[in-house]
Amino acid sequence: MTIFIVSHNLQINSAEVPAFSAAELADALQNENPQLTSAMALNHPHWMLKVESELDVNNMAEALLNTWRLVRLKLGHTFNHTAIALGGRKDDNANPNSPLQIGSWGVDLVETIDSETFLRSINWDALKSGRPVDAVFEKMLKGN
Repeated sequence: MTIFIVSHNLQINSAEVPAFSAAELADALQNENPQLTSAMALNHPHWMLKVESELDVNNMAEALLNTWRLVRLKLGHTFNHTAIALGGRKDDNANPNSPLQIGSWGVDLVETIDSETFLRSINWDALKSGRPVDAVFEKMLKGN
């Protein structure tokens, strides 16, 4: 079982791309993609969702992005931007109260107009260079 603990980083300020509530998004993801076997809203200041699947990490990241786009479009939102899934596996001790535990993946789902500028602003290349290759991923889905 692959477990993603997901945060949402909406870098777009537009009524055409509104923020989601955690409960709304959990229901929509689970309803729209049966490969995501469970999606649960979290009550946490950073982490929004816990999503589980039998898919491997890379396929689950792609499924999450594709389903996210589908949900946006079904709700009448626009998707003329880029969605990025940035993931890191939790390999060290976790706070017992955190939803992100050892073996799970912390995934920041970012919606942005300029993915290159965003990745530079968080120093993504340096962040991922300090991690084992199999402990980090970056997936992008470009809109229209």
